[in-house]
Amino acid sequence: MWLAAAMAIPLRVNLPLSVATVWITNPFTMPPIFYGAYLVGTTVLGSPERKFTFELNWDWVVQSIETIGPAFIVGCIICSLVFSAIGYVSLNYLWRLSVKKAWKQRIQKRFPTTR
Repeated sequence: MWLAAAMAIPLRVNLPLSVATVWITNPFTMPPIFYGAYLVGTTVLGSPERKFTFELNWDWVVQSIETIGPAFIVGCIICSLVFSAIGYVSLNYLWRLSVKKAWKQRIQKRFPTTR
């Protein structure tokens, strides 16, 4: 989180948003996100789901890349494209709403209606 905040300042990006997005993927949320991406990949590729268990060693990583890797990578690409498009459109819409609201407030402040 501190790294995202530290990099947001020199890169001139939205500091609160960069810190908030760090909390989307963390050690607790990554397994369901990765499994969801794997399921999307198996559905798109039409391959059957394979049962696997997680092991913390290099042999397991190499074996997984050969067996579940293609479905996982395809699922990650599809999910990243879909969710980035949804995020872009949503944030763009919210930004435009906030700008319109600010303009309305500015106009009301400058030209108050008298009754």
